[in-house]
Amino acid sequence: MPGVTINRAPLARRALAGLSGLLAGAAALAVAELAAVAVRPEAGPVVAVGSGAIDRTPAPVKDWAIRTFGEADKLVLQLGILLVLALLAVGLGLAALRHRRAAAAGVLLFGVVGAAAALSRPDSSSWTDALPSVAGALAGAAVLHVLAGRLTAAPPGADGADGGAWDRRGFLIAASAAAVASAGAGTAARVAAGARGGDAAASRDAVTLPRPASKAAPVPPGAALRVPGLQPFVTPNKDFYRVDTALVVPKVDATAWRLRIHGRGVRTPLTLTFQDLLRRALVERDITLTCVSNEVGGPYVGNARWIGVPLAGLLREAGVRPPSRGGPADQLVSRSVDGMTIGTPVDDVMDGRDALLAVGMNGEPLPFDHGFPVRMVVPGLYGYVSACKWIEDIELTTFDAYDAYWVKRDWAREAPVKTQSRIDTPKPFARPGAGTVMVAGVAWAQHRGIEAVEVRVDDGPWRRADLAAEHTADTWRQWSWPWKATPGSHTLTVRATDGTGATQTDRRTRTIPDGASGWHSVVVTVE
Repeated sequence: MPGVTINRAPLARRALAGLSGLLAGAAALAVAELAAVAVRPEAGPVVAVGSGAIDRTPAPVKDWAIRTFGEADKLVLQLGILLVLALLAVGLGLAALRHRRAAAAGVLLFGVVGAAAALSRPDSSSWTDALPSVAGALAGAAVLHVLAGRLTAAPPGADGADGGAWDRRGFLIAASAAAVASAGAGTAARVAAGARGGDAAASRDAVTLPRPASKAAPVPPGAALRVPGLQPFVTPNKDFYRVDTALVVPKVDATAWRLRIHGRGVRTPLTLTFQDLLRRALVERDITLTCVSNEVGGPYVGNARWIGVPLAGLLREAGVRPPSRGGPADQLVSRSVDGMTIGTPVDDVMDGRDALLAVGMNGEPLPFDHGFPVRMVVPGLYGYVSACKWIEDIELTTFDAYDAYWVKRDWAREAPVKTQSRIDTPKPFARPGAGTVMVAGVAWAQHRGIEAVEVRVDDGPWRRADLAAEHTADTWRQWSWPWKATPGSHTLTVRATDGTGATQTDRRTRTIPDGASGWHSVVVTVE
């Protein structure tokens, strides 16, 4: 309105107050991450709070996150935590204009939350896990207290009559110093973390996998079909799915790694080093793994060549007998360095299948993402009951005595892989031309094998697909079917029959509690 003068000073001061909160938050995180390098990376507040959130998230929400965000679910969670922290930091900065000490105390409160989250982690074994959050909170509270003081105090010589005078120069100097110091601490944390992870990387680089005493059978020439759009028979390491709860991939130094085998029915407890495993007779096997979170037609399945030590042999060496032969333990609980626990039926591990403590994948030491230095691989079981990555402990117990991580979250105790099949090509909503269209995909029923695959167009009859040569019952099987496509919209559906003669059910179920079931179908428009 004409003649009205807007005083922009209060607005500017509030904006700078919000900036003060952000700078305090940045200082807190930078100092906390630097301290976490000295303690352990998993003790950092973002990782601790994020891991705690994962642990407490209901299973259906976890399942939704995996479906929605795929392997980016952890990044989305971390970004969400940082966004919430940024909003809270701005709020504390604004609050500090009137209640400086209370706002600084609010920063300290977040430090308490981070410390509690770190100490509550299953892999936490020392009070020192609280230090990063505490150190960060103290730094953040100090920064906010100083910056808010510059925004509320008038500089020397100011009359302060309008209540708006404040130390602009002092604020700019303090804010700049806080920003530089935070950037320096953050850079130092990244450099130190890289150096720490460098020891683990060096230990992996130094590994030369021995020649296996028992080599994998050669892949039959007809096992890998050459159909455009079809997944390769062997999944490259870089493309192999990763589904786990680790916000920070553990970087384990193989030279310091140890594996302990103990518990009920163990007459001779074992403690093994990485070199102990490499000196044993290794076996090499091609095995397809599947995640229980894999929806019908989903991507969380892959086939790789694994090399490792037979787990059943180690258990027998420790004096373990399966329950089917009078042993007192029916569950093998494997523990990861990040605290994950996975329960596996002892009978399944010792029934003759190629259950491995794997040290290599597709001709190289395990990638860090997939469990270096050692992980479990058990064909025929979903990963959440068999495929412990970064394993460091194996305890023999019973299902009645102990519920592993996922069982506590309403997943089934035992989870054999269900018979499934998938159409890889044509893709959903593809627009192929009329004429012969090659329909192709994969089918799997680990440890039972695939006997047949059938394809149906719309509601027509089932047609037998051509199966690629079978490699082993523990690997997936490719298939193809030449379709005489006619113009229009069509639904292609696939189903498989496993080696026991059981045909894949059409009944749709969710992934919870023991894996999805149902037929995969795609809709295409033929032009």
